[in-house]
Amino acid sequence: MPTEFINDDFLLQTKTAKDLYHNHAEKMPIYDYHCHLPVQQVADDTRFENMTQIWLYGDHYKWRAMRTNGVDERYCTGDANDWEKFEKWAQTVPHCLRNPLYHWTHMELKRPFGITRLLSGETAKEIYEECNEKLSTAKFSARGIMRQMNVKVVCTTDDPIDNLQHHRKIAAGNFGVKVYPAWRPDKAMAAEDTKALNDWITKLVAASRMDITNYDSYLEALKKRHDYFHENGCRLSDHGIETAYAENYTAGEIEAIFTKILQTEKLSPEEILKFKSAMMFEFGLMDAEKGWVQQLHLGALRNNNTRLYNSLGPDTGFDSIGDFEIAKPLAKFLDKLDSINKLPKTILYNLNPRDNELMATMIGNFQDGSVPGKIQFGSGWWFLDQKDGMEKQMTALSNLGLLSRFVGMLTDSRSFLSYPRHEYFRRILCNLLGNDAENGLIPKDMQLLGQMVENICYNNAKNYFGLETE
Repeated sequence: MPTEFINDDFLLQTKTAKDLYHNHAEKMPIYDYHCHLPVQQVADDTRFENMTQIWLYGDHYKWRAMRTNGVDERYCTGDANDWEKFEKWAQTVPHCLRNPLYHWTHMELKRPFGITRLLSGETAKEIYEECNEKLSTAKFSARGIMRQMNVKVVCTTDDPIDNLQHHRKIAAGNFGVKVYPAWRPDKAMAAEDTKALNDWITKLVAASRMDITNYDSYLEALKKRHDYFHENGCRLSDHGIETAYAENYTAGEIEAIFTKILQTEKLSPEEILKFKSAMMFEFGLMDAEKGWVQQLHLGALRNNNTRLYNSLGPDTGFDSIGDFEIAKPLAKFLDKLDSINKLPKTILYNLNPRDNELMATMIGNFQDGSVPGKIQFGSGWWFLDQKDGMEKQMTALSNLGLLSRFVGMLTDSRSFLSYPRHEYFRRILCNLLGNDAENGLIPKDMQLLGQMVENICYNNAKNYFGLETE
């Protein structure tokens, strides 16, 4: 009988790696400090009708693979029924060998479903039916899955105008898993489309219950929402931007630019950059004043396929790695805040692997001894959250910083089945350290290495973010 593909020692190549994983990493809870889970589904403890709903809806990773495999769009985002979509995905899986989707797929079937058979067109029906049967039980509701996976903390991604009613509902109950909002104000600085920005400002007026007539009142309204998020447990912000914005500007220029925005006038590229730069600085100040952590996700080139973007909208699988200038504007942005002692704890994520060493050296420029690992080089993100990407990120951080102070992995996912990404990361981490120990590059001191593994898997994040976990 062949060995299970996802067996107990998957990805663990040495005795030391196996020891580190099974005796240290495996037992640690999950601290998922950045994700895109639909928080209403947690609040309502949603039960999913079938595997397609929980596994394929909104998953642009799978859609990209299916399109590449010649699957028609109706089976990705179209009107095919849920079984037909699952079957097309199952038929695509055998063609995903050496793509991380092959690993993730089978890890997610094993945990939490306990399925070790390989998914294919031939096994699709039996696996679909077995998973659907389990999804109908309380143990496999949204909350049930989170409990099964030993999740302690989740931070979602939320617009400043969100009323956070679902977070409040969760907090008022006895769920046992802490679910916190995270502030994502990207729409507040999206000056490329002044009409869309004005539509958003109208919603901000309602949320903040104050008139917005100029730039100062705009900032005041945003600060009110920032206060509101803080009152509801938020301690993290997040920005998904192409690069850091650090153009020189004057107060008068920004006031004039905001007046043009309110009049729905088209801005020049220079005006857009100046406005974004001013907003990012103000957001940094807000975070610093409240002791939050700011996260910068840098480098995505989004919505590249105009035809399909117009048809399907954003976040449907047509983004790629960009090659933006990062170093100079990022250093300038961080330095502007640091020069007035207002640089918050910061996590930097790159999407282009060419920038690994850039990020790993950038964080060292702004460590000030006030907090261990105050400025973090974030885990492999999006196209880089696979084995090769994680290893390269951790190697760059090891060579140029302190891997021991790393706050570890996150799911960055919309799916309740993505928690095995933490297991994937932990196995890769333990294998990296185990190989080094076996090769005499670091001491084979299991107490020293075991504590380092436990810290990276959970303890560092718990200490860094300061959120309640019980």
